[in-house]
Amino acid sequence: MSFYYNDGRSGGGFLSNIPPVTKNIIMINILVMIMTAIGGDFMYEHFALFYPTSPFFKPWQVVTHMFMHGGFWHLFFNMYTLFIFGCVLERVWGPKKFLLFYFVTGLGAAFLHTGVEWIQTQVWLSQIADGSQHAMAALHQLKMTPTVGASGAIYGVLLGYAMLYPDSIMTLLFPPISLKAKWFVLIFAAIELMTGVTGMGGGIAHFAHLGGMLFGWLMILYWKKKGKLYGRY
Repeated sequence: MSFYYNDGRSGGGFLSNIPPVTKNIIMINILVMIMTAIGGDFMYEHFALFYPTSPFFKPWQVVTHMFMHGGFWHLFFNMYTLFIFGCVLERVWGPKKFLLFYFVTGLGAAFLHTGVEWIQTQVWLSQIADGSQHAMAALHQLKMTPTVGASGAIYGVLLGYAMLYPDSIMTLLFPPISLKAKWFVLIFAAIELMTGVTGMGGGIAHFAHLGGMLFGWLMILYWKKKGKLYGRY
């Protein structure tokens, strides 16, 4: 997904206008992409997120998978969206608060994604007990399949922007459709839920996207309740 947004800021060099956390996250993601292009399978086996019972699982993957991507366009669209909306949120919340929000949504995405995988494995284990070879193959594939990408945190950032600026106009680049931010986010959530439940769009961690939005929503509700939504740490 791609958006256009203009916050009206100008002056100084391009990089100097990007808030520090947003800039550093983008730079780290680009660096890891380069390392992945060089390291290949080694990078995926050690730093992508695997299901906890997979022989490839390591605890640090819960964090490191957020900085890995499956290809150039996966990286580009995630970082472009982070640049557009992460800059806005970081200027409102400050670096520390934005960084906390980014990691909470990213980790929340991994939590919901893994939770849904656990539910699926219980179904397959029951079928395996009844002698299903298909279920055994599906469970093996799940354990061997890595999850990568910052998309969960990116969806959390989108949700955060829509909650702070619900009536601002967002325009998709492809296709060029304009809607209020609150409607875009609701549409995205509905699409992710539908595709996740039906299994459409295979290879995409739809529930990770929903997890990022869910935890972003919960965090903003908590900040609102405490009267700290616009305060800085």
